[in-house]
Amino acid sequence: MTESSREARADALLNTAHEEHNRRLKIFLGAAPGVGKTYAMLSAARELKRQGVDVVVGLVETHGRAETAALLEGMEVLPRRPVRYESFNGGDREFNEFDLDAALARKPTVLLVDELAHRNLPGGRHERRWQDIAELLDAGIEVYTALNVQHLESLNDQVQRITGITVRETVPDAFLDHARDIVLIDLPPRELIARLKQGKVYVPETAAAALNAFFSPTNLAALRELAVGTIADHVDSDLREHMLARGSAMTVRRRVLAAIDGHAQSDYLVRVARRIAERRGAPWSVAYVDTGARLDPVRREQRDAAMRLARRLGGETIILRGHSIADELLAHADREGVGQIILGRTRERLIARMLGRSLTQMLLRRGAHMELTIIATPAERAKARRRLRLPRDRGSRSEYVYATLATLVAFGLAFIADRYLSVANLSLIFLTAVLVVAVRTRMTVAVYTAILCFIGYNFFFAPPRYTLEIANFDDVLAVTLFLVAALVCSRLATRLASQVESLRASHAQTRALLTLGQQLSTSTDADGIRTAGSRALARALHCDASMLARDADQVLQVVASEPTDRVFTAQDLAAADWSDRHGEQAGRFTDTLNAAPCWILPLGSDTRPLGAIGLRFDPAEGEPDADRRSLALAMAQDIGQALERARLSDELEGARVQGETERLRNALLSSVSHDLRSPLASMIGAAGTLISYEAKLPPEERRELLESILGEGQRLDRYIQNLLDMTRLGHGTLKLSRDWTDSSEIIAAAVTRLRKLFPDLRVETVAPQEPILLYVHPALIEQALFNILENAARFSPADEAVRVTVQSKEERLLIDVSDRGPGIPEAERAQIFDMFYSVSRGDRAPQGTGLGLAICRGMIGAHGGSVEALPGDGIGTTIRISLPLPAPPGSDP
Repeated sequence: MTESSREARADALLNTAHEEHNRRLKIFLGAAPGVGKTYAMLSAARELKRQGVDVVVGLVETHGRAETAALLEGMEVLPRRPVRYESFNGGDREFNEFDLDAALARKPTVLLVDELAHRNLPGGRHERRWQDIAELLDAGIEVYTALNVQHLESLNDQVQRITGITVRETVPDAFLDHARDIVLIDLPPRELIARLKQGKVYVPETAAAALNAFFSPTNLAALRELAVGTIADHVDSDLREHMLARGSAMTVRRRVLAAIDGHAQSDYLVRVARRIAERRGAPWSVAYVDTGARLDPVRREQRDAAMRLARRLGGETIILRGHSIADELLAHADREGVGQIILGRTRERLIARMLGRSLTQMLLRRGAHMELTIIATPAERAKARRRLRLPRDRGSRSEYVYATLATLVAFGLAFIADRYLSVANLSLIFLTAVLVVAVRTRMTVAVYTAILCFIGYNFFFAPPRYTLEIANFDDVLAVTLFLVAALVCSRLATRLASQVESLRASHAQTRALLTLGQQLSTSTDADGIRTAGSRALARALHCDASMLARDADQVLQVVASEPTDRVFTAQDLAAADWSDRHGEQAGRFTDTLNAAPCWILPLGSDTRPLGAIGLRFDPAEGEPDADRRSLALAMAQDIGQALERARLSDELEGARVQGETERLRNALLSSVSHDLRSPLASMIGAAGTLISYEAKLPPEERRELLESILGEGQRLDRYIQNLLDMTRLGHGTLKLSRDWTDSSEIIAAAVTRLRKLFPDLRVETVAPQEPILLYVHPALIEQALFNILENAARFSPADEAVRVTVQSKEERLLIDVSDRGPGIPEAERAQIFDMFYSVSRGDRAPQGTGLGLAICRGMIGAHGGSVEALPGDGIGTTIRISLPLPAPPGSDP
């Protein structure tokens, strides 16, 4: 077994296991109304209820059939939701709709929801009932439903040809993939017609009209064949999955690609591609090649409608950009593993077909490794035979006026130049006019200009003048070549202008994404990302953009908006909440809560929501074109990824802080247990000796014990003071009471305190004679310096002095405290300022708590200074304090 086959079998096994666990939909499919779908669904539900299964009827339409209504007896039926609907003529009626929220709150094991293709009235959460059922399935509820085959989206055009009726309520074929079981409810046409005549399907008045239209024997037979074919396609698909899961040999699935051009047949091609892909069990997609040519609004809308249809049917959509349609299609097919390309049959240019340059010929010649399917639309062929199909891109009136003025200007220049130039050279003036018009307008307008210039050039300038006759062969050749050159140049100029416009649009999208990426890269938190994202979206899409996120109470709120005074309606918030929870689009331009004024895009997924984006376009505008939609989705994806990175960064930082907190907590407990117990043990021991043997001890020993108690008490006091100072630094409550003071006074006070602890220690001070004023909190700077001096005294040998050097350099005061101890390794010099960090130097164990230098760094940093550890002069360590030297009071600035 090859590696690819093993991977395919593994995927099939996973898919099979996933479907067995997650498919909770059962569809009762019929060829036409009245075959007994609802009756069969209720019968199956009653059997489940008899077995003890929790079965609830969410909605069932009996249509007045007594035998169907009888099956509802004894079943739990959810109440319907009243909806008030105002029609276009001003009438106001109340209807009852399926209550989705009540079904989710009840959450039975099995729920019955009839009429899968039903379109909900405005005001509901979803536009279609199949979307309600999709939400029920996501909630873990098994659903039984009923559907007629004419409501399948991919069969819509076939049903229209068979019955002459356009079905408005449709269900995407991809939704049937959610079904665990599809049960075909079949009834021969003669029996169905008999039931119709007996009034078991419709009331008599409606039944008579139905017999003459939809329920003809021919129509029913054709619909019955469609239903059987649909069941067979799904059985084949399931069989392929199970065979592959068992390791049976299956052919390699190659992607099906439908290429559309935006004309009326595009929807038909999309449906054909869906049916072909379903039969083959292959993935499929729809592609449109943008060559830079301008699309009129009708053709653009047809292209976008076909793209929307493809997405509803479960296909992928892509817009390719390039000069050659054949090259782009073949390159995309090679990249994506396409095995079949589906094209519509269109009228091809005669010259292109004669030269072998038509799209079909190029694909056949260069795509020999692929299957090419050309679909002919009968309506299009008949339409092409009836009349000559003129180009739709005819240009506007203003463009023709512009072309006429340009031609008149060219004639004026030609009349002036006629005195100085030959007739052949005059053609260059008209050729320039054609190029100017071609660059600024459309191809048809450029051809119009070329013909005008050709006629005028021949009439006014080619001899004999003021007639369309041409005297000699040379002039015939010149005039003819002028016309050919004008047409060719107009074509090339128009194509160049179209390509420039396409590149400009592509560049604008790339620039918008690049700008967004730069702004997101400079944002350090989620709030900054959302603010930058809303501004970039509003600027790129020319709309109002808002970012929504959940607060501490899990309520969705607007956290960033452009413009800042943008107000979200209750409908927008409801659509945003649904989009964030389900990870799907909602609001305007969608089928979910489309009454909301905003188009809502999710930033995360249903498993990891990150908020939503609300885009409000001008109400007068239609749906954004494919380029704007793709740009909006790409920007939303980038913003979501940036938010995800920020979230991960916060989690990592939180984990780091938690680990650091745990380390500090353990160090604190260790320090407290050691540095509190040691002096307490000495104090308790000395006090106990005094109590027990006070009368027997000589006075000098009693004094020594008392001094020991005093010394250890002072040691405890310094330790507790250090802890309090560190706490104030950590909480930011350390208050600075700045005052002007001489640096020598601070150094002298710190040295005096040090000599009380170490009477035998020698301290050498080197300072300038003139006073150096500091604007600091004197007590804090003294405490910081004392901590450094105490640290140096503990590690300096008994016969060596601690040296204090004071100097000013570049508007800063430098205080160096040097000892002659064993020194600090270079790798540990930056760590000695961390809390509870102590380093053993030489053969001496660390003394103290490890807080002194950390407190020193905090106090000096609060004054805008710094502390660093430097290597000593050959031996030992130097701790340098650097403080800013502001201008002294009374001096000129």
